[in-house]
Amino acid sequence: MSRIIVNDLTFSYDTAYDNIFEHVSFEIDTDWKLGFIGRNGRGKTTFLNLLLGKYDYKGSITASVDFDYFPFKAEDENILTIDLMKHTIAPFDQWEKEMEQCLKRTVTDDAETGTGNGDPESADAAMERFGQLQELYQNHDGYIMEELIEKELGKLQVDLSVLRRPFGTLSFGERTKIMLAALFLKKNNFLLIDEPTNHLDMAGRETMANYLQGKTGFILVSHDRAFLDQCIDHVLSINRSNIEVQKGNYSSWKQNKDWQDNFELEKNEQIKKDIDELAVAARRAMGWSDKVEASKIGNHVYDRGAVGHKAAKMMKRAKSIESRKLEAIEEKKGLLKNVEQVDELKMNVLPFPKKRMIEAEDLSLFYGEREVVSHINFTLMQGDRVVLNGNNGSGKSTLIKLLLGESIQYTGRLFVASGLKISYVSQDTSYLRGKLEDFAAAYGLDETIFKTVLRQMDFARNQFGKDIREFSGGQKKKVLLAKSLAEPAHIFIWDEPLNFIDVFSRVQMEDLILKYQPTMLFVEHDRAFREKITTKMVDLNI
Repeated sequence: MSRIIVNDLTFSYDTAYDNIFEHVSFEIDTDWKLGFIGRNGRGKTTFLNLLLGKYDYKGSITASVDFDYFPFKAEDENILTIDLMKHTIAPFDQWEKEMEQCLKRTVTDDAETGTGNGDPESADAAMERFGQLQELYQNHDGYIMEELIEKELGKLQVDLSVLRRPFGTLSFGERTKIMLAALFLKKNNFLLIDEPTNHLDMAGRETMANYLQGKTGFILVSHDRAFLDQCIDHVLSINRSNIEVQKGNYSSWKQNKDWQDNFELEKNEQIKKDIDELAVAARRAMGWSDKVEASKIGNHVYDRGAVGHKAAKMMKRAKSIESRKLEAIEEKKGLLKNVEQVDELKMNVLPFPKKRMIEAEDLSLFYGEREVVSHINFTLMQGDRVVLNGNNGSGKSTLIKLLLGESIQYTGRLFVASGLKISYVSQDTSYLRGKLEDFAAAYGLDETIFKTVLRQMDFARNQFGKDIREFSGGQKKKVLLAKSLAEPAHIFIWDEPLNFIDVFSRVQMEDLILKYQPTMLFVEHDRAFREKITTKMVDLNI
């Protein structure tokens, strides 16, 4: 066990006015399993890049381990998966070639073979280097690496046939598991795992959580609450003003966070009340001292010394009250720095004159000759919130495309009520570009309402002037969600809306949906979200 020590870290981008991190200090153990939590755009990925040494910063980061980032980009996607994994773990092929060369150099001149250079010193040096390489190879488990790879992939329930396929032919879910397995087989490294569940279905997430339970030495960026609870033992949270480390899983962190926030909010209200009362008392004391002082002037005969003493006493009391008020104000300034204010959102849910909105009877969908959805039946009634359940490749997105009017081959019966206005959130954000005002105009949105929704979803005002391509993954997804909330609709169809979305915004969405009770059909693999809002489930697993 060793420590990663962050001391007095300060960082800002050259183009930014404010610091992203300012005088941040904390320590973590390299055998911890850390969940990394924070609002979108707070700097989670930036911090991971600082650990990787990609940017210059003030302060220091001290570690005796190497940092590896997930997901990494394969330089050649045509490479066999087994070779990509081995190259990622260690330079085995390089060591093998050099060991072979060393063996050749150790062979002395032989009349029959004609090999070697006859130099004993060169042969000795080659043999010494061979020994060094062999030790490296053995220490990195080179002689049993393929066996270890197969064992690791077994834990992730990956079909071993993928090892002999080009990496580029694998599904996104398979790539996720392959890359993680390779990184965990490396020696003396600490993993920075950034959103590993985005391409995994429910079953895949469960498998991944079970896998990570048996691992140590990583920081995991994820917003899936159930997933975090299963596989972390510490929380690293980026707050509004600092970074904190806390022992426990997501649920224990959230409980402590809520307690601390409520405590500070209550204390803040009490201090506000105290300040108001002290202000009134100070004004009253000052008024009394003025009246007493004025009484020394006039025709009445008083003990002027006694009156002056009383006035001084009242003035002293007034100054004491004012001092206490200033202290209370300073104490108030120290509160609420990390309280996350989550605004209440609105939805423009249009009423529909009929109860039955969509109905499928014995519905099967096809891509060419291949059947992707088989003989499903369901009815979407007004007020239903239907989740499409199914493994990756089960046809969830294909069914959504059909409901949106795309040309998808099908058999069976499909009824979609005429006049339905549908608001759609795609899982794809790659097409987003340009300024927010141009995006709003392109979709006929009220720009003010659209940007207000984004602000309520914790968008900083300085983001409004940027090109959408510069946004983080979570911020791009919030653009699509804000569009959906800003437009009137009878049905809301959302395809994996929570990818990259922070936990605070997920709870915000849950509260919104439960309040407005829109008619919805959606795909989402966040178990907590599904359990909170779903009224019906359509299972597409064949």
